[in-house]
Amino acid sequence: MTKSKPVTALVAAAGQGNRLGAGIPKALVEVGGKTLLERSVDGLQAAGVDRIVVVISPPMVPQVQAILEDRVEIVLGGAERMDSVQQGLRHIGEGTVLIHDAARAFTPVDMIQRIIAASLEHKAVIPVLPVTDTVKRVRGEVVVETLERSELRAVQTPQAFDIATLKAAYEARPVGSLATDDASIMEWFGVTVHCVAGDVHALKVTTPLDLVLAKALAKGEQ
Repeated sequence: MTKSKPVTALVAAAGQGNRLGAGIPKALVEVGGKTLLERSVDGLQAAGVDRIVVVISPPMVPQVQAILEDRVEIVLGGAERMDSVQQGLRHIGEGTVLIHDAARAFTPVDMIQRIIAASLEHKAVIPVLPVTDTVKRVRGEVVVETLERSELRAVQTPQAFDIATLKAAYEARPVGSLATDDASIMEWFGVTVHCVAGDVHALKVTTPLDLVLAKALAKGEQ
């Protein structure tokens, strides 16, 4: 794939994954003989990413160094996901950055390449899937509103951004503010966010049921 500017992937992997209940950091959980972090790195490298930075917690360093060796650069994360991403951004120069969750370990290579291709024309690109469930806005135990499903999308990663613009957005955000993804920060900063097709295989391993699905995907590889 032809790229006009360098593409760096920043993999958020510092979370403890308490909802998964594995007793170890989620990124280090093994599925089919490989950790989720290894699988995420494999996919990014296969997609043609130039450089990979992983953001992890200090106790994870020895194991990550052992399993990934010189394939990645390691940065220590912060208290919240946004703090970890901002820490990683300080180690990245110009070009495009892909912000990815280590937990989306089965993200297809062609999906990553779609995102990179779209980032050549847009400063912010996210992969999305149509929402199949009816979604209601609820206050307490009362339905306030039923949202128009045709306009709703579930958002995945990796999300691609112009590095300079994303850094500026992070620096401008109010102290202590939190967002559920990096695209939200770009939206707040006034940047138009472009959507491309996601993939159901790019599921985020968060709960024990997600892990069952991930193991089924790994078994399908054999």
